Order: sequence, then structure tokens, then C-alpha cells
Amino acid sequence: MSLIRSLALAALLGLSLAPLPASSESIATSHPVHLGPLVLSGGFSRATLPNAPVGGGFLTIENTGSEDDRLVSAVSPVAGRVEVHEMAMENDVMKMRALPDGLPIPAGETVTLKPGGFHIMFFDLKQSFKEGDTIMVTLTFARAGSVDVSLLVGAPNARSAGMDHKKMH
Repeated sequence: MSLIRSLALAALLGLSLAPLPASSESIATSHPVHLGPLVLSGGFSRATLPNAPVGGGFLTIENTGSEDDRLVSAVSPVAGRVEVHEMAMENDVMKMRALPDGLPIPAGETVTLKPGGFHIMFFDLKQSFKEGDTIMVTLTFARAGSVDVSLLVGAPNARSAGMDHKKMH
């Protein structure tokens, strides 16, 4: 990948995956999805700019079982390629990288895929992610198998799929 393309992609990711201040909007969530001992909840994505080549997906995965599992892959009809990624500080620089061995989901623990951390990365988008739309993604785990999950698309600055309680009163 060329340096210019890499920088452009990093700039887009900075807009779509960076953590946001507490004042940003959140969106309603769907019911949890159960796959064996795994409970997947709070799935959401963020609206993308027109013609954006990438997007992000986020959710919470709880492993209620006694054995570790691992999120090993993801596919979606809205993207040419989907990868499991992490963003982490390396020498005072935020870097994003694919997790080729997948994301560990330890027994008895909860792993949150969120902006600025672990996330699902959609490449070569076939359509823009529009606020209010639902994005389907199939997640495959090493032990539990595969499951289809819907991600509700929120505002470009959505931080979670939870209700914004300040707006409910």
C-alpha cells in the first residue's frame, strides 16, 4: 500500500474509530444474541462518509463458559473484506493492526469491541453506512461456531449502542 493511501486510510480511521467525548450521541441496541456460552450484545457501527472505503463494528462478547474461545473471523455482505483489529499505543503512536490469530475471549470474562480498541474492520465497502441502517456480519468463533449479528448504524460519533438516558427525561 502506498504511503499516501496509508495516510489517507489512517485519517479516515481516525475519524471513524477514535474515542469520543462523553457528549456524543448513542443509539438503541437490539437484544443479546446467544451462541453456546457466548452472549453478544450492544452491536453498533458508525455512519460513514459517502464513498468511504472502510467502516468499523463494535459489540460486547461475554463468555459465560468454562473454556476460552477466540473470535477468529468475520464476513459481511456490505464489505469486500472484514478483519478483527485492535488499536493500541506503540511508542506514543496509536497504531491499528489486524489480529491474524483472532481475538481471545477468556472463560468467565467479557471483551468489549469499542472505538479506539478492539473492533471489526470493514474494508472495500459496497455501500455507505447510513444512520438508522442495520449492517449484518457473521462472526466465527474457534469453539462456539458462527453466528449472524446485526449492527445498528448510529451517528458518525456514536460511542455505544446503549440508550442515552439524558435524552429520555
